Amino acid sequence: MIRTRIALFAATALATAATECAAQDPIADFYRGKQVSILVGFTPGGSSSLYAQALAREMGRHLPGSPTFVVQHMPGAGGLVVSNHVANTAARDGTVFATTGRTVAIEPLLGNKNARYDARKLNWLGTANVEYTTCIAWHTAPVKTLKEAMEKELIVGGSGADATEVVFPKAANKLTGTKFKVVLGYHGSTELLLAMERGETQGFCGIGWTFVKLRLGHLLREKKVNILFQISMEKHPDLPDVPAIIDHARTPDDRKVFEFLFAPQEMGRPFFAPPDVPPARVKALRDAFENTLKDKVFLAEAERMGIEVQHRSGEHIDRLLEKVYATPQDVIDRAKAVTE
Repeated sequence: MIRTRIALFAATALATAATECAAQDPIADFYRGKQVSILVGFTPGGSSSLYAQALAREMGRHLPGSPTFVVQHMPGAGGLVVSNHVANTAARDGTVFATTGRTVAIEPLLGNKNARYDARKLNWLGTANVEYTTCIAWHTAPVKTLKEAMEKELIVGGSGADATEVVFPKAANKLTGTKFKVVLGYHGSTELLLAMERGETQGFCGIGWTFVKLRLGHLLREKKVNILFQISMEKHPDLPDVPAIIDHARTPDDRKVFEFLFAPQEMGRPFFAPPDVPPARVKALRDAFENTLKDKVFLAEAERMGIEVQHRSGEHIDRLLEKVYATPQDVIDRAKAVTE
């Protein structure tokens, strides 16, 4: 009888302790039964959408409370629509975060009045990969090399005045002497690629090498596209013979402008939450983001989808932005001028 009472007491104590431990996890309590939205600043089908979809399928297993995840697309203005929404309108409770073009991080510095946020106040969860961007031309275009791009006009498409594929060719025109003509009005990479293939445009000057290699490999094999140059601080190991546009800057001061504009490339595919999210939930989201990107199931899914994964932490992005925002004003002023 005494043993039975002791056993019952022990069982009750363990159950009570377990209940108390569960009650002491406010993160799990908050997220349990909730839905977390991942907003994408572009249309479905592009790289940003693919990363978000893969993340949504697996991240719930790594966030306490195991909430469900849903991907919502909010295209417009080269990613500024979703950035402004997250910064100013979205719920600040940890149930919403987004991904969009990395250049949105420097738009406020460039004096863009439509960028109504300070990138340093956003809660950066991290980046899913480190991106090397390329400038490509369709095989029927009159331009097939960087040298020819400095001699002949090449029509390229853009999703918004502040998008990667608009800012970079404009900068190349001013700093190296290329002759790109940028046509706006496309919602995202899917539409930009279709426009190039249909002959509406002749190239796409701001597409990630990862996307080209893993998703458009057939175009490379069939010699349907030519890679004119790389838009990055250094060359990708896969492309040792493709010139880096930064190496063709006309002067050392021009190179400094390129370095400022290319700094966000390290951010690759960034994900960020609104300002003022409770710090404990930011940490939980950052931890879940990192653990998902290192999860074998997620990595297998990423390989199947043709997306590369190289994690960089939210803290890494914070440090990068502090450095970028410390850029001398004269360099920023020149960057504004060359991207107008």
